Amino acid sequence: MKNQQFKKVVLAYSGGLDTSAIVPWLKENYECEVVCFVGDIGQSLDDLKGVEKKAIASGASGCHVVNLQEVFAREAIYPLMKAGCLYEGRYLLGTSMARPILARAQVEVARAVGADALSHGCTGKGNDQVRFETVFAGLAPDLPVIAPWRIWSMRSREELLAYLAERDIPCSASATKIYSRDENAFHLSTEGGELESPWNAPTHNVWEWTKNIEETPNTPTNVTLDIEQGEVRAVNGETMTPMQVVKTLNELGVQHGVGRIDIIENRLVGMKSRGCYETPGGTILFNAIRGLEELVFDRDSFKLRQQLALDLAEKVYDGKWFVPATRAILAAVDSLAQTLNGKVVVQLFKGQATVIQRQSINSLYSESFATFGKDEVYQQAHAEGFIRLYSLPSRIRALKATGQA
Repeated sequence: MKNQQFKKVVLAYSGGLDTSAIVPWLKENYECEVVCFVGDIGQSLDDLKGVEKKAIASGASGCHVVNLQEVFAREAIYPLMKAGCLYEGRYLLGTSMARPILARAQVEVARAVGADALSHGCTGKGNDQVRFETVFAGLAPDLPVIAPWRIWSMRSREELLAYLAERDIPCSASATKIYSRDENAFHLSTEGGELESPWNAPTHNVWEWTKNIEETPNTPTNVTLDIEQGEVRAVNGETMTPMQVVKTLNELGVQHGVGRIDIIENRLVGMKSRGCYETPGGTILFNAIRGLEELVFDRDSFKLRQQLALDLAEKVYDGKWFVPATRAILAAVDSLAQTLNGKVVVQLFKGQATVIQRQSINSLYSESFATFGKDEVYQQAHAEGFIRLYSLPSRIRALKATGQA
């Protein structure tokens, strides 16, 4: 790849140390024009403030900042919450689901400016390189991909800082950075520092969004969510867009310490990694929709949704977003969710988001059948015949074993 020459490269840019160094490195090694792409998916305003100026100062000819917030919420967050996706039973896929949205927008910028190559700052150890490049392969197979971390000689923050200093390129990063963080409107992940040892408990410095339990209110907060076809349309009676819902629930969740996990997960590239993730609004969304499912779905429908979620979570984690199988799973999820209409109340208290009330016109719960009191609709004597037929294979097997059949 280093022997090739390109005229214009579009770089997925964050304004951090890595991509600040990649801009001049691309220009020096490929004698090309570098155009930066920044996707606004609700990350910290500090990350976006002055990002265009930083890109130009690093040597880029331009910087395209694309607002993807509502697209991210509508096309990624809401479908995966509706599907009940959890990777390895715990991770709500906050980073994973954002990458395809960013990669697609990067391709669109590349087409618009006439670029002949794409680039990113993902390392050769992580999942994100696969997620970006899988989308590139599906949407722009004609555009080569330059991944500097896989080919340049620099290996440390100190070397990157020295590289920038030699070229008088400003950078706010320092060699003493402890954590690696990834943030968007849905989720904040933290890795590195003391977390690199599984035996070390995370310190308070790890958590940036959510309050520590001892700092949370001593009285709970109840939040009412109106759900239509598996999607939250209103919070406490106020109609909102998907991104407005996410941000509103985040504000409520952080106050009660909701949405923290400390997980060791299996990366796609083969190694295990540890991260502390904060997903307050997502946790509320997830629990609310699951609570309504319990009321509406029959046993087979619920089991199917669980199976679909397991497969979908793995595909999203692995970057297989724009593939037929993923589209088919999402279509099946949408079909199941047609009856997921109702109202749910979630109580937020001391790190928990607990469904305490739910109602739906499509509810399969019948108090007259489920009551422990006297009823006139369920004939308990009928259970005997049901059990006899249900257990018939076991009965025949036992009779055969004893020579009675």
